[in-house]
Amino acid sequence: MQPSTRILAVDVGTGTQDILLFESGKEMENCFKLVMPSPTVIIAERIKQTTKVGKRLLLTGVTMGGGPCHWAARDHALAGYAVAVTPDAARTFDDDLAGVERMGFEIIDDQEAERRAAQNDTVHIEMQDFNAQAILTAFTAFDVDPTVDAIALAAFDHGAAPPGYSDRRFRFDFITETVRRRPSPSAFAYLAQDIPPSLTRLHAVAQSARRYLSLSGSRPDAPLLLMDTGSAAALGSLEDARVREQRESILCNIGNFHTLAFHLRDGEIMGIFEHHTGEIDRARLEELLRKLAQGTLTNEEVFADSGHGALIIKRLHETSTQPGGDLPFLSVTGPRRALLDGSELKPYACTPHGDMMITGCFGLLRALADNNPALAPAIEPALLPAFKLS
Repeated sequence: MQPSTRILAVDVGTGTQDILLFESGKEMENCFKLVMPSPTVIIAERIKQTTKVGKRLLLTGVTMGGGPCHWAARDHALAGYAVAVTPDAARTFDDDLAGVERMGFEIIDDQEAERRAAQNDTVHIEMQDFNAQAILTAFTAFDVDPTVDAIALAAFDHGAAPPGYSDRRFRFDFITETVRRRPSPSAFAYLAQDIPPSLTRLHAVAQSARRYLSLSGSRPDAPLLLMDTGSAAALGSLEDARVREQRESILCNIGNFHTLAFHLRDGEIMGIFEHHTGEIDRARLEELLRKLAQGTLTNEEVFADSGHGALIIKRLHETSTQPGGDLPFLSVTGPRRALLDGSELKPYACTPHGDMMITGCFGLLRALADNNPALAPAIEPALLPAFKLS
């Protein structure tokens, strides 16, 4: 009997981190899973507790997702308490370290950080998107073998934009280049050795993943795959049988911070847009989705509306909006999918393998199979048939 292949898939969002321990030969429903607070939420709460007790704050570690942890650190400084941060951790808040200093944070080196960490009036917090020790502890607490044959992780990465280059434009210019090179959601996944240099957050996550391999006793050279969260969700939604049977569809992931929509035909990206969820209401999102389907949405329109951008690759008049204004099949996932509740676009709330919350993890498994042929035979029997791009 062949030993099972075990893959740890973790989708790091702004609100939750969704964890799946996949084992080949086991029904997907029987694979172990966790839905826990996201790292940025956990760290934000620790910073808030530090503010309450009025102590100095020391942040070390690696670049991670901002949002809640950034706001908490900012509020700590505004309350009049010191915030010291090492360079890699500081890039969580801004790639330009001078900009971090302007926030009122002090940039210090590792040696000085080590000295301050020992002081009684200082609370030391390590910044990281993937807490290897926490996940290892959770598994071992339930007598789950923590060793794995591969790790697949998703996180949102704006990319390190050069000075004077808008973060939003840099992010969407990178998306445009990626889609033109390979028009599939899997194109946003990279084996660790192939991560583009500008994706500094994904590099940091890969570093943390290697720590997990070491602590768990897994092979140190086990494959690591990193992917963009929105693309992982889109790819994972195709694991819902109703979504997968559509020749043409729009896959929309409405996240806590970002909304990303793909227009697909036979698995190929025809168009894409990305916006900030907090900047749009239901009516605006409906308008964006209609224009995406029609092929009339422009990059400048979305950027001017405080979004990231839009790209139309192909305009297929016979497959855009149908008579009466109906869209192609619309699949919706993400923690803020209720934004389209009651919409006349009739969205379908996808539930791949019966579980919407780990849609991104299913997308990570598909991307790993697409990017590592050696693992595909162990993964693909548990998934729905893949699209084969021409």
